[in-house]
Amino acid sequence: MKSILGRKVGMTQVFATDGIMVPVTVIEVLPNVVLQKKTKENDGYDALQLGIEDKKESSSNKAEKGHAAKANTTPKQYVAEVQGDEMLNYNLGDVISVDIFKAGEVVDVIGTTKGKGFSGGIKRWGFKKGPAAHGASLALRKIGSLATSGRTNNRVHPGRPMSGHHGNYTRTIQNLEVVAVDTSKNAILIKGAIPGANRGLVTIRTAVKVQKSKAVAKTLANYTAE
Repeated sequence: MKSILGRKVGMTQVFATDGIMVPVTVIEVLPNVVLQKKTKENDGYDALQLGIEDKKESSSNKAEKGHAAKANTTPKQYVAEVQGDEMLNYNLGDVISVDIFKAGEVVDVIGTTKGKGFSGGIKRWGFKKGPAAHGASLALRKIGSLATSGRTNNRVHPGRPMSGHHGNYTRTIQNLEVVAVDTSKNAILIKGAIPGANRGLVTIRTAVKVQKSKAVAKTLANYTAE
């Protein structure tokens, strides 16, 4: 399994040689630097710690500077761990570029959805509104009864859909096709939408559950952007 960190730029469309339009998400993948290599002997599991985007010297503390110095690089703004057998071939200080993926591969994209703040049950869970006819109460959008049936009806059970913080969830979109990889612009084009706002940080990895119906039926390297 291969993995790399990137930043969502936005959506656009590209056209195949036969004229078919394909919606794609553009992800900027700056060089990923291996800041730490974790092993089962020392850490209990195998993983790579990757970092992207240089952090200001004035904003970095002594620990961050010392950690980055071991990899012969500067402190990074965004740091995350990735796992996979193919990633263990990299060593401390190595740089992973966007060409780790090729057009036609199937990947999973992990991102953070847009945060929508505190939301009511209608917006957050799709609850039905109350009656708005004459004589009805004014609680059109308020939550109804929270009573439970059974012996434990003296409390509201955990997990009950209610008002609360909506959005800002970590979500994984599986089996997306890589349309094109532009090494000159450090960009990768992926078919379809991915979670998060523009400039949001994402992780691209090899698909773990490739479905036959989702497999790439033709080579996508011939797509050209308009």
